[in-house]
Amino acid sequence: MKRSFQKQPNIVLIGFMGTGKSSVGKRLSAQLRMRYVDIDTVIERQSQRPITDIFDEDGEEVFRQLESEAVKKVSNYANHVISTGGGVVLRETNVSRLKENGVVFCLTATPEEILKRVGHHTHRPLLQTPDPMNTIRTLLAERKPYYDKADYMIHTTGRTYDEIISHIKGIFYRNALRRKSPDRKSSR
Repeated sequence: MKRSFQKQPNIVLIGFMGTGKSSVGKRLSAQLRMRYVDIDTVIERQSQRPITDIFDEDGEEVFRQLESEAVKKVSNYANHVISTGGGVVLRETNVSRLKENGVVFCLTATPEEILKRVGHHTHRPLLQTPDPMNTIRTLLAERKPYYDKADYMIHTTGRTYDEIISHIKGIFYRNALRRKSPDRKSSR
């Protein structure tokens, strides 16, 4: 898909929970002097409720609709680093919108690393199950075809923030700012 950016494109971070989207996104935006936006924060501000309450009270489908509305809003931004929730890819229109003015990087990690990073978090509604590791593996397998639609894959297990950010910046400058159509694929 060929894209033309009128302003500096966004850097969009997708991937499963615990792969580093928020942590990398905040640091990346500071280094590049780009604005940072987290879609979950946009949802919480617009609904005036925490994500966990939306899941508990209204269910996942209502949350996904709110998420799509937030994506529609932030996809019009330029010169932003955008962190998404792990399930944003479940609606194909979300990824399409984010690609209109952005380069999409999917951050990945091993299931073991994901559990290590987020297993103790109680604000992760999808992991409140008897067997979180099995849930992680199942969800990763289900979402893989959606995550594969990213422009670039960046593996984060065993890598420092500086290594991950340096890698993303290299790809972004080499491809996005030259306004070439990204070749895409795995970047370890």
